[in-house]
Amino acid sequence: MKIKTALTLKNTGVIAVVFLLCMTLIYLVSEHIRSNTFFHNLKSEAVTKVHLFLQNQVDADIMQSIYLNNKEFINEVEVAVYTTDFHMLYHDAIDNDIVKENPEMIAQILQQKEIEFYIGKYQAVGMVYPFNGQTYIVTAAAYDGYGHTNLLELQKTLIILFFIGLLLLFITCYFLVRASLKPIREIVKEAETITASRIDQRLPVRNEKDELGELSQAFNELLERLEISFNSQKMFVSNVSHEMRTPLAALIAELDLCLQKDRTEAQYRQAMQNVLQDARRMTKLIDGLLNLAKADYQKEQIKMHEIRLDELLLDTREIILRAHPEYHIELIFEQEDAEDDRMITVMGNDYLLNIAFANLIENNCKYSDDKSSFIQISYWDKWTIIRLSDDGIGMSDAEKEKIFTLFYRGEQEQHAEGHGIGMALAQKIIALHQGSIAVHSKQGEGTTFIIELPHI
Repeated sequence: MKIKTALTLKNTGVIAVVFLLCMTLIYLVSEHIRSNTFFHNLKSEAVTKVHLFLQNQVDADIMQSIYLNNKEFINEVEVAVYTTDFHMLYHDAIDNDIVKENPEMIAQILQQKEIEFYIGKYQAVGMVYPFNGQTYIVTAAAYDGYGHTNLLELQKTLIILFFIGLLLLFITCYFLVRASLKPIREIVKEAETITASRIDQRLPVRNEKDELGELSQAFNELLERLEISFNSQKMFVSNVSHEMRTPLAALIAELDLCLQKDRTEAQYRQAMQNVLQDARRMTKLIDGLLNLAKADYQKEQIKMHEIRLDELLLDTREIILRAHPEYHIELIFEQEDAEDDRMITVMGNDYLLNIAFANLIENNCKYSDDKSSFIQISYWDKWTIIRLSDDGIGMSDAEKEKIFTLFYRGEQEQHAEGHGIGMALAQKIIALHQGSIAVHSKQGEGTTFIIELPHI
């Protein structure tokens, strides 16, 4: 069921219930007014008859005859007059006797002065009537045929109005819901036109303060993130293709050159060395891309545990020195008398942190003449702080702004070989661990990376 149909039915149902309650209330109020009015008329009629009887203005036989004759045409009031000791003085129709008085009823009327009650479909009253110093008990009963007929007509009218109103309510609710959902239909139509080639298109926001405006804004923000991700993916694929093509082209060219004619053993060895170097470059590039993909995982998808950063950095230092014996890596603890090991312990993934620190240390060593990196560990407040410094060639302000951009190699590309992945990867890993990384550098004065990670 569509929202339009569901809302129409729900709104119609709710309003119909309210409508029905209002009509029921009208009927009950009308019945109450009819009942009270008839009781009032009943008392007036009873008083009139009793007054005529007690003043002897009309003979009792005549009054009874008038009652019996009128009863055939109208709902005549049946009146009875008693003394306080339950002696009947007059009765319109003793044979009919609607009220059926008894001593208990007479005593109740004397006590309460006036009572109103129903006898089946008849309404009846009992009251004390004083006359010439005497007290009389008067009862009267009748059926309000005129009132009930009018009430029945009212009931029929209300039922007809209810069904007509229900139909009008359904039609009205349908068009109201249709008008209310029209902006959503327009949003859907606009959304259907957004494709991969038109991902820069946005939904119109007519009113930023209503719910549909908030929905459009949220969708536009989602599109903004998707566009950034989509463009990053296209750039990533383009850059990867370019990076992979260079060593592959060199490898193919080297092998093709070797196959053109016979070579000496030394020449073949040299060619194999060149091919091996290109293969290693490709392996390093692929490893960097795989690690970059791992750094894009959500935090919940990565296994985290407590890691002592000093031990991690010592392991990283050992791994780098095995691969590059010419590097010089010095680890310095600024606060050797740490009161608590937790100050240098973080929740993290040792594999990813090892990659991040290895990339930063290698960056120090590659761009310094003495192939050195100085690592300082300290802590402050909630943070463990790691500074990785070198006294190398440094960076310009333009380079510092782009240093963490994927595949950016900087102005000193010829100084050291790289793929432009390491710094972007390091930043992603540090951010994944709820930390931050900053770079301070001047040309000719070296570079310092400052990493802050929350300790436990």
